Amino acid sequence: MALSPGSGPGYRSRAMPLRASLTPDHRPSPVVAVDALGRRYGVRRALGDVSLAVHAGECLALFGPNGAGKTTLLRSLAGLLRPSSGEVRLHGERLPGTPATRARVGLLSHHSMLYDALTVRENVAFAAALHGMGDEDPAIDATLARLDLAARALVPVRALSRGWQQRTSIARAIVHGPSLVLLDEPYTGLDVAGARALTALLRTLRDEGRALVLVTHDVNEGLELATHAAVLVDGRLVLHEPVAARDASAFADRYRRLTLGEAA
Repeated sequence: MALSPGSGPGYRSRAMPLRASLTPDHRPSPVVAVDALGRRYGVRRALGDVSLAVHAGECLALFGPNGAGKTTLLRSLAGLLRPSSGEVRLHGERLPGTPATRARVGLLSHHSMLYDALTVRENVAFAAALHGMGDEDPAIDATLARLDLAARALVPVRALSRGWQQRTSIARAIVHGPSLVLLDEPYTGLDVAGARALTALLRTLRDEGRALVLVTHDVNEGLELATHAAVLVDGRLVLHEPVAARDASAFADRYRRLTLGEAA
């Protein structure tokens, strides 16, 4: 079944207005800005001197080998980790910030954050309640419809396949209409049809003005959505640039050389 990228019946965005604010020189301010971010776990450096910005309507595809620091960066962008050095600002407010600021983020992590004994709808409604939404808020059922989950709304999560659980996790991450959506390997567990439909949904979110940061090992999937691409190696950005009509095979070769420490 296909996800529904458009707004479903009763759908209404819970996000803050997505129109980018302007700085004094009339450039749009970023949704999220990272300046010289460092993060250490004891003596181990997970991130070092990372700087980047993502604006409304942009998608940053983040690539890197295992252990490069991608998940640490996502958790920092979500306000879940305090930097060891540098800073992250979400809509101009320094993170971790206030709960209201962090509520403008939607995070799909490696962990599903789902409760197996609860139904699909109960899981999504629980996530909505964490953002002050009522159990009958129309955005809950609209989000289920948007991800083609309405027919499974009353099914316990434990009875779902991995792919449908992933769709439920995505619904949980976006039900409150976040302006920044962080996705850590969102295609995991999806079949070909589900992956294509997810790409269509994420493209719609991007085109609505959300800022997206997408971690994936699949160059083709990442570049299909991305307005910008970055490569993280050993906690440092070794590439960060706009994506034009980039040849995925050429980028994959460049990515391979960067991760092997060869000249790009």
